Amino acid sequence: MKVGIIGTGRHGSRYAGHIVKDMAGMELVAISRRSAAGLEQARKWQARYHADWHDLVQDPEVEAVISVTPPTVNLAIARHCAALHKPLLVEKPLADDSRSGAEMVALFKEADLPLTVGHTLRYNDIIQGLRRNLVSVGRLFSFSACHRLEPSSLPWLEDAATAGAGVILHTAVHMFDALRYITGLEIRRVRASRYQIHNPNLEDLFTAQLELADGVVGTMDSSKVGRGRCGRYEFVGLDGELHGDQVHGRLEFIQGATSMPLSHAPPAPTIVPLLRDWLAFLKGDGANPVSGEAGLAALSVCDACLRSARLGEWVEVDSPAMR
Repeated sequence: MKVGIIGTGRHGSRYAGHIVKDMAGMELVAISRRSAAGLEQARKWQARYHADWHDLVQDPEVEAVISVTPPTVNLAIARHCAALHKPLLVEKPLADDSRSGAEMVALFKEADLPLTVGHTLRYNDIIQGLRRNLVSVGRLFSFSACHRLEPSSLPWLEDAATAGAGVILHTAVHMFDALRYITGLEIRRVRASRYQIHNPNLEDLFTAQLELADGVVGTMDSSKVGRGRCGRYEFVGLDGELHGDQVHGRLEFIQGATSMPLSHAPPAPTIVPLLRDWLAFLKGDGANPVSGEAGLAALSVCDACLRSARLGEWVEVDSPAMR
């Protein structure tokens, strides 16, 4: 499978490196990056360089496209890929808003073309362990989740026209997808607040209450304001609690005052298993690892949180059915 990557900055270069080193059956044939650094990257990876991403999509040797760009560009890339009938893996979030995301999903469905979203957190073994062990808590009542990172050093994340939104769209989207993946439940409505601590234009601190299907309720926060980092999930059920932190590699089941560590694999790159499943899917040997519909569902929660923070009230999530 001959692949082209649009956007080989910090995260896109990870995709490129794994394709070059770790992916038998997949070849990186072209990259596109606005920065002149792309020329040196192309030489290092022995790939063609396209200054304009349109040229990469049109490159006759490129069979499938990976987009690792700001979400405001994804719809245009998707339109071009659909017109040229090329499968697309787009790094999350799917788009900058659910209207654009819905158009992307519809375009690829109409063209009978694969659309995959890079929600790589699903491949973290702690997230997998939470999913496997959730049954141990019995009837699920509530949860809490947080995803906190250091302040961003990327200038484009302070530009609303490029980023679309702040941590709700770029960090909390991880948790929205993870909650759906772990519990199998849709997020029904939210009440959110957003704050600006360091970022002059967009939220870098976010909190919310969420209501899921089956009467499950919970709280969430996401931020890029302090020097600490965590990715913690806690699920409260009739028979106990299940806790996990995907950043620090902790997984435990709690009954009463007893905490029981659960086995899990050591940290490992999550892009590689996603790429392997994507390749199998494109070859007809497996299911879509993360469908466009799943990406749209997480994006719809982002939209609801942004509306709720603006209105100061509960907002229903317009989410597609679970895929």
